[in-house]
Amino acid sequence: MKTTLQPGLRHTARFEVTRDRTIGFMGEKARVYATPMLVRDVEVACRELLLQHLDPGEDSVGTRIELDHLAATLQGMPVELEVELVALKGRAVTFSVQGKDSVDPICRATHQRFIVDVATTEQRLAAKAAKAGMA
Repeated sequence: MKTTLQPGLRHTARFEVTRDRTIGFMGEKARVYATPMLVRDVEVACRELLLQHLDPGEDSVGTRIELDHLAATLQGMPVELEVELVALKGRAVTFSVQGKDSVDPICRATHQRFIVDVATTEQRLAAKAAKAGMA
């Protein structure tokens, strides 16, 4: 990881709530941003910040997320996720996330990621696949 990776870094992810980000089980009139998709988008936003400060061959994996989904966001509404790196301990990174749509705050979250070497991770996963009889 680069020396630029420090607490205080910020990133804003902006996107529209598309149909594939919504729930469908309550019918078309209640199609709103699905919590599992919000979790995914929080992870992606945090990873986007990290990638700017990692060396070639490095990436990150999510290890923990604590999220409060505060308000419904309708299909077609814009969303902003404000990400801040709040702690860095070795390769463990903690983020604070605040989300809003054009009307309401929609989430607050704490997300932890771990920086990994991709080649080493691939080797470890191959060894696990072999143990599981999946190689």
